[in-house]
Amino acid sequence: MIRKLLVANRGEIARRVFATCRALGVATVAVHSDADVDAPYVVEADEAVRLPGNTPVETYLRIELILAAARRTGADAIHPGYGFLAEDAGFAAAVTDAGLTWVGPPAGAIAAMGDKIAAKELLAGAGVPMLPSWTDDDITDFPVLVKASAGGGGRGMRLVRDPADLPAAVESARREAAAAFGDGTVFVERYVEHGRHVEVQIFGDTAGTVVALGERDCSIQRRHQKLVEEAPAVLPDGVRERLHAAAVAAGRAVGYVGAGTVEFLLAPTGEFFFLEMNTRLQVEHPVTEAVTGLDLVRLQLLVAEGGALPVPATPPTDGHAIEVRLCAEDPAQGFRPATGTLHRFAVPGVAGEFAPTRGLRLDSGVHTGSTVGVHYDSMLAKLVAWAPTRAEAARLLAGALARAELHGVATNRDLLVRVLRSPEFGSAQVDTGFLAAHPGVFAPLLPPERLPQAALAAALACAAARRATAPVLAGLPSGWRNVPAVPQVVRYATATGNEIEVRYRLDRSGALADWSTDPTVTEPDRTVAEPGPTSPDGTGAAPDDPSTTGPGPVVALVTVAPDRVLLDVAGVRRAFRVHRAGSVVFVDGPDGATELTGLPRLPLPRAALAVGSLLAPLPGTVARVHVGVGQRVAAGDLLLTLEAMKLEHPVLAPTDGVVADLPVPAGGQVETGAVLAVVDPEEAP
Repeated sequence: MIRKLLVANRGEIARRVFATCRALGVATVAVHSDADVDAPYVVEADEAVRLPGNTPVETYLRIELILAAARRTGADAIHPGYGFLAEDAGFAAAVTDAGLTWVGPPAGAIAAMGDKIAAKELLAGAGVPMLPSWTDDDITDFPVLVKASAGGGGRGMRLVRDPADLPAAVESARREAAAAFGDGTVFVERYVEHGRHVEVQIFGDTAGTVVALGERDCSIQRRHQKLVEEAPAVLPDGVRERLHAAAVAAGRAVGYVGAGTVEFLLAPTGEFFFLEMNTRLQVEHPVTEAVTGLDLVRLQLLVAEGGALPVPATPPTDGHAIEVRLCAEDPAQGFRPATGTLHRFAVPGVAGEFAPTRGLRLDSGVHTGSTVGVHYDSMLAKLVAWAPTRAEAARLLAGALARAELHGVATNRDLLVRVLRSPEFGSAQVDTGFLAAHPGVFAPLLPPERLPQAALAAALACAAARRATAPVLAGLPSGWRNVPAVPQVVRYATATGNEIEVRYRLDRSGALADWSTDPTVTEPDRTVAEPGPTSPDGTGAAPDDPSTTGPGPVVALVTVAPDRVLLDVAGVRRAFRVHRAGSVVFVDGPDGATELTGLPRLPLPRAALAVGSLLAPLPGTVARVHVGVGQRVAAGDLLLTLEAMKLEHPVLAPTDGVVADLPVPAGGQVETGAVLAVVDPEEAP
């Protein structure tokens, strides 16, 4: 039996495996990079071994370092998690050659499925339906999908609709695949419009048993990476049984042992086609655990020890489970990854973590105070809701997300809530193009007309905090003015770079005498009707109905504290939770959350940027420079490629002009706000 297990991974998956180990009495070993030295999974492990460096190539992809860590700690088994070396046949072979127990499928099965081109040929012979694919340039059936042969997770994948775009897409996919998997081999596959991504969880044991443990719908994706997963999938009659049979046939064809996932593309006609087989535990395995009651990590350990599967056939499912991937990224900016410090990470109503749970389950790799860096992917946590019905699960999950306090790093929370609450999701009208077809889900939860109330709450709470810590004259108004008849003035910058000014005045009893904001509603680029101004005496904010004009509702201050403000808005009490971190104020209200940065009354001068400067949106490496100084470019032309958080981020020309400067060469490291290029919009002399 396994006595001590080393997890060759990080973050929430390491914590997930450790949770089952604790329940079984198995000792645990973590390995960590320098960036992860204080990560929650490292603290929770019984022992931890440092892997010097930060990047995956320096640390989590070093087989010899991981095996050395196992020898130093006396670990007798290794679990690869997912990602990194989880589907590396060489790693599996090295572990077994070292006399350790490998918690995963045999190296031969990993190798067979690791090359997607060879895998398609093998499984086609086993009767698994396949999409047509090509490895040369003789392609006439568009649209197509360029895919990495050696990896998954959306990396090295490009959708191509125009044949003229194919060469550039193939080259870009090769670069990203080589960086992510060490193999730049790609192939081209027919793209199915309005297809659904449905996968089957399979399990095999050393006695030759292979069973399907149900299926998951993972259709809602961005950049071909999953965001929302659910089990069971909503399927046409007869499809579920055929999917399970095809998945089991795929597992038997390669002598599969352990946990694996066979992924299919389901066409609107009911036909389905093999996509790939992931020879590891999947990120989305908790939804299968929720509806079957099985602990899949426990089954992995049982099979690795040579035991027989206790599940001889597909188990019945109970209720419905939906999982979302909460990521540090900005959906409004093309899902640009975000970095920084999580000043607060709190999700209400969680019933359990890292184990099958009724209600809400949170599997997180971070906590309050964690730093989100550039070296690894952007996923912060997975939140899973189980309920008797699909509609109840979606409502429970959306409500918890909407009330969560996620401060310090931009996240995709608002997008996920809008997806879960959309009528189309509610009626299971989903496919892999869902986000592109429903741009409304990218709008923030906080309506623009509610921003003035949130800004007022921020100003009042901050004033209360200052007065609470004042050593003398605590009865005087905070700020520069100590005359109650003159309003206090506070200016904030929003997360989108706009500004809002709050003016308010309290009477001698502490009641809100009048207030106003300028502008009344910021974010003018959002598609909403322009609201009317505040009332002339300042006692109103923007009207609740943006289609109306005239004075807004009368607002009264009920209570104020440094961390909570209660306002009466036209007879309706609205509570705002306020949290400060330095000059940044986070406000969570009944309609949504906002982040406001206090602006100084007397800002210091700073160097002006050259016109046409393009700044780095996050720290990273300039992977390639595609233009030269003096070259004429058109708006939208690719100038350079920034590599960060395991993805490529194109930097495009904002306007027609001439490249005036390229201060960072290929391979150069940059921090957020660094000038990457300068495009002179004027004609060259």
